[in-house]
Amino acid sequence: MDDAMEHLRALLARHWQISGHEAPLDGLLLSYAEQPSGVLRSIYRTSFCVVLQGSKVSLLGEQAWRYTQGQYLIASMDLPVTAQIVEASPDRPYMAFSLAIDPAMVAELAIDLGDVPAGADTAPLVVGALERPLLDSLIRLFELLDAPRDLPVLAPLVRREIVWRLLTGPQGSALRQIGLADGPIGRIARVLRWITDHYADPIRIEDLADMAAMSSASLHRHFKAATTLSPIQFQKQVRLQAARRLLLSEGSEAASAGFAVGYESASQFNRDYRRLFGQPPRRDASAIRQGVAANVDA
Repeated sequence: MDDAMEHLRALLARHWQISGHEAPLDGLLLSYAEQPSGVLRSIYRTSFCVVLQGSKVSLLGEQAWRYTQGQYLIASMDLPVTAQIVEASPDRPYMAFSLAIDPAMVAELAIDLGDVPAGADTAPLVVGALERPLLDSLIRLFELLDAPRDLPVLAPLVRREIVWRLLTGPQGSALRQIGLADGPIGRIARVLRWITDHYADPIRIEDLADMAAMSSASLHRHFKAATTLSPIQFQKQVRLQAARRLLLSEGSEAASAGFAVGYESASQFNRDYRRLFGQPPRRDASAIRQGVAANVDA
């Protein structure tokens, strides 16, 4: 197990040097840090994150999940998470990666599994320990990054194996909820994904409730239980995260970034941005570029 972990760390470190945060595989994101981070705010997509070295804490509302070397965290829906890398050094850098999970694949494999607990509920974030079969499949996925001809053909097969290993592992019940389209988590996840993909559009609670096949009151209750936020608050966080990316990647002006993500008032955008990130948009973007603040997507 130790040799396998060391091999996977070496693969991640090499590909970090080659491609940085985004690996040449859709939905695979790499993280590498030589010192503890500041507060990291982001929207976790439906995915699982594996820590190969160091330690990280993720918070949803007031609840915290700490995961360290050899552990993973499953996010069963799109969630507004505050996180912090708490163990990292030049000698032992924090090394981790996240892999997006396709709910349709989960649903298909859960049917094959044949023991999905109908109507079961579970936490939106769970932590588990890597087992050798899962670790071996992750190594095969990373090795495919060095085989561009094989990658598009074999990567979907390996990703399918990874999902199967997770489904049949100790935290499989959390993952199964992703595939339960008619369960509360599946229906709220559908609403979360719609808001995440259409964050600049106006939203009506009645429309979201119809999407989830719930009453407005039931939607609010389940939504807040899953995310600690109301739908409007969640949309605001998604918009602000998107604006921050525009400020960093495209060098947009604060006002134009705010309008691009759906704000109609520049002053309201500035107030909301400062409340979430602690600084006005322009100053925050400048601090990140200078390395004072944590990377927005770490």
